[in-house]
Amino acid sequence: MNQSYFHKIKAYLLELGFDVCHAEEAENLLVVDKPELGIRNLVIGCGDPLLILEQYLLELPAPSLDIYRQLLQKNRDIIHGAFALDDTGRRLIFRDTLQIDTLDLPELEACVNSLGLLLSEFADELIQFSKPSPSAPSAS
Repeated sequence: MNQSYFHKIKAYLLELGFDVCHAEEAENLLVVDKPELGIRNLVIGCGDPLLILEQYLLELPAPSLDIYRQLLQKNRDIIHGAFALDDTGRRLIFRDTLQIDTLDLPELEACVNSLGLLLSEFADELIQFSKPSPSAPSAS
């Protein structure tokens, strides 16, 4: 990987007002925050040829077909990136993948603004998804 990509991405993030919480150049990994957008611990991998952004959103304690349907429908509205699930199907993340060699500041800004907009517009639904299902049987 061209190390200049790592420094270029880090410089872009700083210019966009992000706090760099963790920077591991050897692993081409950055973890950043921007509280005013609701972004906390956004993991950015600078793996040539792609820049991968992943934001853990929440644990789905009671995943259902209805929740998955709502997430897929919301994906259609997201300008950059999409909802994704980890291998367990319970950890909801936002993920975006960008071509790193042609990436410029406005494109990265559009991506993170899309995440911020998603978090603000869809917050109530995300909060509901994070709650255990009321119809779930209690452990007695």
